[in-house]
Amino acid sequence: MIIRVGTDNNVKVEAVKEAIEKSSLLKDARVIKEKVDQKVLRKQPKSLEETVRGAVIRAQNAFRNCDLSVGIEDGLMRVPETKTGFMNVCVCVFFDGKDTCMGLSSGFEYPPAVTKLVFKEDLDIDEAYFKAGLTKNRDLGSSEGAVGQLTKGRYTRKDTTRYAVIMALAQIENRGLYK
Repeated sequence: MIIRVGTDNNVKVEAVKEAIEKSSLLKDARVIKEKVDQKVLRKQPKSLEETVRGAVIRAQNAFRNCDLSVGIEDGLMRVPETKTGFMNVCVCVFFDGKDTCMGLSSGFEYPPAVTKLVFKEDLDIDEAYFKAGLTKNRDLGSSEGAVGQLTKGRYTRKDTTRYAVIMALAQIENRGLYK
């Protein structure tokens, strides 16, 4: 079985590999990184709808010469009673050529200065974190991620991605329940 992951981010690919290692159905699959066209995607998704759409597009664009493809997208979603009004969530979509299975990670809130820069200056999270002076790493999302910094390494970008993948796998491994 071949699974293509629609990204050039190694953290996302490693998260998929780790999640499927424990799947009795997919544990022997070969996972391949597939750079996909992102022209239709916003640099930083600013709603749950945009985040889901980005993950779906990534999965669809990665589906070629494989059994399954995976799209992973992080983005903001409105959450009442939070300090900024938004939290980040990771969306994972598996695509088999006709059907999708989706999972979400747990959510967390960025510092207000970061969220403000995302909306006022149309920056992505890496750019906003750097501009706010919270990191010297301009590619934070390809390492521990902002969540890794906020949790002092207890929960990283790979963790949040892996858990979104596991949640999507629940549908794949239990397809009969979702028909």
